[in-house]
Amino acid sequence: MKEVTRDILKKIYPKRPQAGRKYDYGLLNVIGGSEFYSGPPAFAALAAFRAGVDMVRIIAPKRAADIIASFTPDLAAYPLKGDWLTKEHVAILLEMVESAKAVSRGNTAVVIGGGMGRSEETQEAILEFLSQVFVPCVIDADAIHAVGKRPEVISGKNFLITPHAYEFFVLTGREIYQLSEEERIKIIQEEAQRLQTTILFKAGTDIISDGKEVAQNKTGTCFMTVGGTGDTLAGIAGAILARGFNATIAGCGAAYINGLAGQIAAKRLSESLMTSDLIETIPEALKQ
Repeated sequence: MKEVTRDILKKIYPKRPQAGRKYDYGLLNVIGGSEFYSGPPAFAALAAFRAGVDMVRIIAPKRAADIIASFTPDLAAYPLKGDWLTKEHVAILLEMVESAKAVSRGNTAVVIGGGMGRSEETQEAILEFLSQVFVPCVIDADAIHAVGKRPEVISGKNFLITPHAYEFFVLTGREIYQLSEEERIKIIQEEAQRLQTTILFKAGTDIISDGKEVAQNKTGTCFMTVGGTGDTLAGIAGAILARGFNATIAGCGAAYINGLAGQIAAKRLSESLMTSDLIETIPEALKQ
């Protein structure tokens, strides 16, 4: 087992050559939001930009997409008809992901789950999409609840799933919140192996495992309990996946960067820390 250190940044961010093209560093698709929630996909997208991705396309139900598009001209948001994701949208999602793959020369990934809701209709749509998509994906929040019903849809794919303790229970049926660190590590490794995926378990010490290897990340702060910091983690991971790295490196890198950005922001703001503050400190974290 290893601890994630700043060396992960050297691997993800080597010196850029002078000659480069748009999408060399990725085009990320963020699928999320609903009638009530517009923040999660926006947080993921903004964090991904700060983590160096070249472009983000947000795909969300119309109300959420319209709100997100008004935040900043950096964000491109495609509106889906209706107030939440349904099966009728799956073909559009798959088409847009394939389009992103073509235009980016394969440098693409998906983040899915933030703010989508847990209605049966939306959960089934998420599962149908994941069963048919073959680009790297970060599965977060409400998408984890969907996968818990049919975990076979993620098996063997270059997917990263990002549960906290309760979402891990939903995914696996195993409660690990009160277990020792050693016991947690063993169970997370077992479940990653069983599910044939990579798990980034979010906690005071993050645990990342692909079922074979295990890494721990110790950056972070107690002030990151504020809503939205899981969305930024997912966005950073998606940015790294879109650069062509595997899910294990994406999980380790995102955990380190997100936690360090939170630490930097918390030094100044402590109890007043908001997720938007964390996003603004990601550039500083990348320089550490």
